[in-house]
Amino acid sequence: MKLCRPLAVAAAVAVATPVVLLTAAPALAAGTSTAQTQNQPTYAELVKAAADAQKAYEEAVIAKEEGQKKLKAALDSLDSDTHPLKAATIAADKAAKEAAGAKEAAEKAVADAEAGLEAAQGDTEKAEAQRALEAAEIDLAKAVEAKQEADATAKEARTALDDARVAAFREYSVVQDAPEKALKAKEAAEEALATAKECVRENGLTSLAVGLPSKVVAGTTVDFTLRVTNGTERTLTVDPLAFFHVDGEHRGEKSHLEVEWSNGSGWQALNGNEPEHIAHIDIMKPGERSDVKLRMKVDSVARAADAFALFAGDASDAYNPCVLGPMKRYDFELLPVGSKTGPADEAKPGRPGENDDKRPDAAKPGTDTGPSAQGGASKQAAATGTGADGNLAETGTSSAMAPLALAGAVTVVLGAGAVFAVRRRKAADNV
Repeated sequence: MKLCRPLAVAAAVAVATPVVLLTAAPALAAGTSTAQTQNQPTYAELVKAAADAQKAYEEAVIAKEEGQKKLKAALDSLDSDTHPLKAATIAADKAAKEAAGAKEAAEKAVADAEAGLEAAQGDTEKAEAQRALEAAEIDLAKAVEAKQEADATAKEARTALDDARVAAFREYSVVQDAPEKALKAKEAAEEALATAKECVRENGLTSLAVGLPSKVVAGTTVDFTLRVTNGTERTLTVDPLAFFHVDGEHRGEKSHLEVEWSNGSGWQALNGNEPEHIAHIDIMKPGERSDVKLRMKVDSVARAADAFALFAGDASDAYNPCVLGPMKRYDFELLPVGSKTGPADEAKPGRPGENDDKRPDAAKPGTDTGPSAQGGASKQAAATGTGADGNLAETGTSSAMAPLALAGAVTVVLGAGAVFAVRRRKAADNV
């Protein structure tokens, strides 16, 4: 699952390449309904479109390079005297030149015959000159006709050669502009994919603790439940996020709290040093709820101290690899051994501070791939509420998901270098 922001999905159609990108659709925002995503390309489709566009661009570049080589080879061949079309042109031009020479000779013969006729004396000499002129005129007519035929043949030969050259250029023109068009399609596909990776806030995806007391005595074990509810209109894949901390404890130091969660067949311990994903829920339909059993053991040597727990829902769906539910903070007290708490109230959910939209770094979910949420998902209606006094959903969205520490103690305990956006790392593993 990935961190991503809601933006419009880019659209592009590659005109001269085999890639067609998916058209844009409004990006998902907090509370976006399923109906609004019906015409939106899925994340998998965007990934495929980007891969196809990249491949098409690479193929277009190769095709252009090969086209250039083919064009040069074709032109070189056509310019060779041994090429049939070039040889035919040379022969036709030679024949046309010879025909032109024959015509000129015939014209001169006619002119000479005409001069002879004018110079002839007597009837006999004039008659012979007349016959000579008529024969010269016949020869000239034949020479004119031969020249016309030779000129036509030469023109046809040159046209055939020119047509071959034009055909070679036309064939190259098909691939000449393909890389530029394919590059635009590739960039549009990459932009659409990057847009889809941006985080979407879903306030209806709630993660609330049920039965976590506001006071816990050292040496005791507390059982409670993390209730994850999909109050959105979208089917989600959910990884609940959990973190526990005792004020004064530092990163790497053994905590006085040991928290475990049930995967349905056994218990798995939280690492204690940083937030962690637990109880993966592969399919969570709108309105469904999943309860995860947890237990918290407090070391008997623990002294009085303030502590808190953080819970949130990290999710994804077919359209967005990063869907964020609001984070809740539960403050509770640790009391020394033997303290009397009386009927302790449940800890109340509230915001973790000014950075309630931020997510700290977290370990990868456990290796368990079975039914991690105790009892599975129940088709109960999603609960709703208001405010930090027990509400299930916050209003508003964050405009930035930069790697930041949580407010207060989390920054001190984990250190600025370790507090990164958990989902960004988890997203890189899952997509």
